[in-house]
Amino acid sequence: MEPRATGHIPEMIALTGRLIDSGHAYPAGGDVYFDVLTASDYGALSGQRLSGMRPADDTDLSGHKRDQRDFALWKGAKPAEPSWETPWGPGRPGWHLECSAMSTKYLGPEFDIHGGGLDLLFPHHENERAQSHAAGDGFARYWLHSGLLELAGQKMSKSLGNVLLVTEVLSKVRPQELRYYLGQAHYRSAVEYSEEALDEAAAAYQRIERFVARAARALGGTASAASAPSAPPSATLSAGTASTGGTTAVDLPISFTAAMDDDLGVPAALAAVHATVRDGNYALTTGDTDSIGGCLAQVRSMLAVLGLDPLNPVWESGDSGDRLYAVVDALAGLALRQREAARARGDYASADSIRDTLANIGVAVEDTPEGPRWELRR
Repeated sequence: MEPRATGHIPEMIALTGRLIDSGHAYPAGGDVYFDVLTASDYGALSGQRLSGMRPADDTDLSGHKRDQRDFALWKGAKPAEPSWETPWGPGRPGWHLECSAMSTKYLGPEFDIHGGGLDLLFPHHENERAQSHAAGDGFARYWLHSGLLELAGQKMSKSLGNVLLVTEVLSKVRPQELRYYLGQAHYRSAVEYSEEALDEAAAAYQRIERFVARAARALGGTASAASAPSAPPSATLSAGTASTGGTTAVDLPISFTAAMDDDLGVPAALAAVHATVRDGNYALTTGDTDSIGGCLAQVRSMLAVLGLDPLNPVWESGDSGDRLYAVVDALAGLALRQREAARARGDYASADSIRDTLANIGVAVEDTPEGPRWELRR
């Protein structure tokens, strides 16, 4: 649901009335204020003490408030502003009130998770929580405050004019690569956007894709024909299992489940994915099909939890990018096999020529103990 505040004025008026009737709010001078002194744990969400708070710089000093730290639930009508009739006079709702009224309308008086940026922790979320609890609602059980995406050390925001549109970024990388990039930082951490970091994330995700494709082929199938997980994990992460197709359960690495159970530690979970990919690549060099199959199942199960399984049909819907990638993968693989054959017969000039030709079209080749690897470079 994406509700609009103007479509929920009756719910906001009702919530304000409940707070007035319970003694947690009071009308004054055409406004209605929440009395923060009636909220015994005000400040608990943001870790602040009421005694250490001071009024905001733009606080109304007209004398209508009982305490300068009280915040507005309803604001009296002003010229050129929209207003609605209420029992305490015409006006419009306050920002904090809007969110509490709309959240509880669609999710009920108590719900699981409330998200938002770290910049909203105080005063917005603190005030949401205080007024909702005061009205008798359990409100959110868990609060997840995400770090901000920054450009040149500044928070990305419309007001600063430094906004990157998702559609703009997706002209540079595929959707799954952008998702991987954003998952490399813990959700509470700030992310300093750069195209270099975006390229590195895309290359890292491509290494995972190449393993999945090679492993699927080594097991007698093709990456495109392999069945993708059809549903989210069928068991809790702490149980260490995940569905790989709705019929079987695969043990997830302890390092992965521990990371995810520790405040959704996606960066550490991705490290567990890459560790299993390394094991799988080694198994590919030795031809150990049992190990290849085990690593492939684990990698895909972990990626399914993160919404990053390269074989999930969601990444193919309405987008030819994955099909194009499969063609590039096949052609690059053919070129690298020709390069390896040239090196095996001592024709290093031809091998270098193949590598240079690939580099000229944006395919970088890296020689590793497990064999040559390639990645796309812009």
